[in-house]
Amino acid sequence: MRTLRPAIFLDRDGVLIEDSHYLGDRARVRLVPGAAEAVAALNRAGWAVVVVTNQSGVARGMFSEADVVAVHDHLADLLRGYSARIDAFHHCPHHPDGDVAEYRVACECRKPEAGMLLRAAADLGLDLAASWMIGDRVSDLQAGAAAGCRTALVRTGYGALVNPATLDRDALNLELIAADLADAVAKLGLTCREPCAA
Repeated sequence: MRTLRPAIFLDRDGVLIEDSHYLGDRARVRLVPGAAEAVAALNRAGWAVVVVTNQSGVARGMFSEADVVAVHDHLADLLRGYSARIDAFHHCPHHPDGDVAEYRVACECRKPEAGMLLRAAADLGLDLAASWMIGDRVSDLQAGAAAGCRTALVRTGYGALVNPATLDRDALNLELIAADLADAVAKLGLTCREPCAA
């Protein structure tokens, strides 16, 4: 029986990269300041780092799944320049009101559903109870909580628009609101796998 590994699940747009609204072009990828360094620190500490991102632009006919993969390949290349890596990318191309029939479904992978996290956990042998979901939207936190993870909200991207007073911290398993990914990693002590050595 293999030992399960804890993970950090990250939303993509607004957390790792600037949210440029329906991103299907690798030329528009811009890292959030400090995000690459934060991922590198998580890698060094032994956390699995997994991106889980809704990409309804596919269902809306704005770009293809191949475009999403190209963006992720480019993002991985950018992160390598900081000695950082993503262990897996998971995206949901669906939307129940999409224009492309193939993707016009109410699925179990689109956040706030937990499908992408559950699939990653099965693929990589992840311990969801020991894992974190870090995102900039309430739907990110809902997906993390539904998967049994603890959650953190960053105030980059759409997180800047969220009123913390409206959040049900218990229902969302929300343990931290941070300025950005680097701040969340630092404040949560995620550069040290739990339990941390003294």
